[in-house]
Amino acid sequence: MKGLYSILLLIISNVFMTFAWYGHLKLKELKWFDALPLIVVIAISWGIAFFEYIFQVPANRIGFRENGGPFSLMQLKVIQEVITLTVFTIFSVTAFKTETLRWNHIVAFLLLVLAVYFMFKK
Repeated sequence: MKGLYSILLLIISNVFMTFAWYGHLKLKELKWFDALPLIVVIAISWGIAFFEYIFQVPANRIGFRENGGPFSLMQLKVIQEVITLTVFTIFSVTAFKTETLRWNHIVAFLLLVLAVYFMFKK
C-alpha cells in the first residue's frame, strides 16, 4: 500500500510542479497576467511549487525503503521522472494547441518506461 500512496502523491506533486514551471506560459494569454513583472510571476510559481513539496516530500518518505517503503532511492527517482513526463505530456498537448505528440516523443517515452523496468530488475 505504501508504494501506491507514494506513487499517488508523486502524481499530485507533479501536477503542481508542471503548473508551477509551465503554467505561466499558458496564463500569459491573459492580458492582466502578461502585464505582471517577471518577479511576480516567479513568486506565483514559487507559491504553486510550495504545494508540490507538500506532496513530494511525503511521497519520498513513504516510498523509500529505509523508511519502510518498497522503493530504493534510485527506483523512486526513475518513477518520479516517468510520472513527470507523463503529466507534462498531458499538460502540453491539452493546454498548448501548438504542441503535438510525435512518434519520436512516444519512442523516447517508451525508452523511459524501459528504464523503469530495468531499474526494478534484480
